[in-house]
Amino acid sequence: MSTARDAVGGGLRPEGAPRKGAAAAAGAALEHAGVSRSDAERLPDGRLKRVTRSYVVRGERPDPRHAQAWEKHADRLVVEPPRTTEPLSVDPAFRFDAEAVFGRRAPLVVEIGAGSGDAVAAHAAAHPETDHIAIEVWHPGAAQIVSQLAHAGLENVRVMEVDAARAFATMFQPGSLAEVWTFFPDPWPKAKHHKRRLVSPALADDVVRTLQPGGVWRLATDWADYAWWMRDVVEACEGLENPYAGERPSPEDPAGADRGGFAPRFDERPLTRFERKGLGVDRTVRDVVGRRV
Repeated sequence: MSTARDAVGGGLRPEGAPRKGAAAAAGAALEHAGVSRSDAERLPDGRLKRVTRSYVVRGERPDPRHAQAWEKHADRLVVEPPRTTEPLSVDPAFRFDAEAVFGRRAPLVVEIGAGSGDAVAAHAAAHPETDHIAIEVWHPGAAQIVSQLAHAGLENVRVMEVDAARAFATMFQPGSLAEVWTFFPDPWPKAKHHKRRLVSPALADDVVRTLQPGGVWRLATDWADYAWWMRDVVEACEGLENPYAGERPSPEDPAGADRGGFAPRFDERPLTRFERKGLGVDRTVRDVVGRRV
């Protein structure tokens, strides 16, 4: 099976695809129009089309120690799905088989944007009876997660480098997840960039489809505007309920000083670097929970 690295590094050009020069010209045209290559998706015929992503692809290399851990442990700890034409894509026909991956039937928690893996590793260590998927698009972060898992000897976590906003539509079976976590996603604070936000009605529909009855979607942010946004997305999603509706109101809330709808801090989430950074500049961290009904 061809891997993402095969797809990126392969030297053969599909029949009918434009020559490298033509593809480069297409990419240059998009960039001239203000669209970066990370915002462009290659079609089967080699042309590029504009897409909206919740992340920016960065080219930094992993720390050498993390890179070494990746080389040593990725075969065991990383799930490499079949791809389409993009490195972070997932073939729509692919279905994640947790029993085949972990060798057992167990509750499954998926963290979208796991960062360096602090939250998922801590939860996995405290709950060996639960399996976990850490989704991370930034390769140095994914490598750091692998390094952390290997060092701790954790066998109930797997790492995936996929675009969750697209993969969630097809990758997980309906009702297969106990929890989904989205902690401190990029807030994209400018109004013109709100369309890039990971938390969206479309993602909510995909999350609710994958959650088992009573399963929860846990979210957190230190950006007030994104907190209102998350709350509104959860409460507008058919099939999700906010068990903390009306709680922890804020006079800053544009929906009303008594609106509320925020959960207590998830006590199993360690204080991450992003959370410390927000608290360090006096931003309030707000948690949102959506429960599958």
